[in-house]
Amino acid sequence: MSDAQSLRDVLTPAEELTIVCHNNPDPDCLASALALGRIAAAVGIDDRRILYSGDISHQQNRAFINLLDIDLTEFDPERVRNRSEDSLLAFVDHATPGANNRVPEGTPVDIVIDHHPAEAIDARFVDHRETIGATATILTQYVGEFDIDLDATLATALLFAIRRETLGFLRGATHEEYAAAGSLHDAADLNLLRQLSTPSVTGATVDAIAQAIGNRTVRGSVLITHVGRTSERDALPQAADYLATLEGVETAVVYGIVDESIHLSARSTDTRVHIGDVLHEAFADVGSAGGHREMAGGEIQLGIFADAIGDDTQLIAIVEQIVTARLVAGLNLQDNEQS
Repeated sequence: MSDAQSLRDVLTPAEELTIVCHNNPDPDCLASALALGRIAAAVGIDDRRILYSGDISHQQNRAFINLLDIDLTEFDPERVRNRSEDSLLAFVDHATPGANNRVPEGTPVDIVIDHHPAEAIDARFVDHRETIGATATILTQYVGEFDIDLDATLATALLFAIRRETLGFLRGATHEEYAAAGSLHDAADLNLLRQLSTPSVTGATVDAIAQAIGNRTVRGSVLITHVGRTSERDALPQAADYLATLEGVETAVVYGIVDESIHLSARSTDTRVHIGDVLHEAFADVGSAGGHREMAGGEIQLGIFADAIGDDTQLIAIVEQIVTARLVAGLNLQDNEQS
């Protein structure tokens, strides 16, 4: 039996589908959720919703939702907890309850479609392909197999997500990304793609990136920096993408305090480093961290530190000391430091 038929068999008897995005969803997650919702509609599920938690603060993500008019609902645990027997729960672009989502650990999941590293995924239907560059690639394949009407909105969403997730086919892209993009190109709105690629940038994002540039330290080919406290969580991956292009830098890690958590974003082109494993090993005992060989992230709750230390300057200094020490140890860095 094909994966498409297996997915159809899970979807067909249901009357309701709840698709849960990971925290702070990006275009890959959002486009995949949109596509799975279209597939569910095609097999007769009329009651569908996409839930998200966290913030959609990245200007590109906000533009993505607004320009494509994607209908999202803020995460409500009651919608997940009190589902009927005819209701399905699906994860796209993440895989495990309680890991980068607000779904309680141990919650039964019906459908998981993901490309991120994960272990012991438990669901009635699982399509987990770590070798694929984007979850949207997998959903594009299902859209074709289910013969879904590929209108401009869906095609543009999936094509932009694949391009964004692979940094323009330069990071983690496989031949399947190119094949998926080719199948989407004719139906996509290319003018809309251009608008999505060049959204406006907030002043807070520019300030955070400036902080990351000013606070950087370099050890060999590794750059470590922080943005202090920021309201723009998505400034961290933007800063990591930018600083990873600095001459001589092969690995860049950026962290900062957002609300009551420490967030990390990392990029690496060093073939000796699996940055997802590095972050996981460095912070798994105090938070959630991990990802791919070239791209990773994490979140650590401040916990008692946030209440015990009222002064932000002192709190940032303590966070800098602890996080940097763990990164230095995890990356086996020497003490030689450059500005």
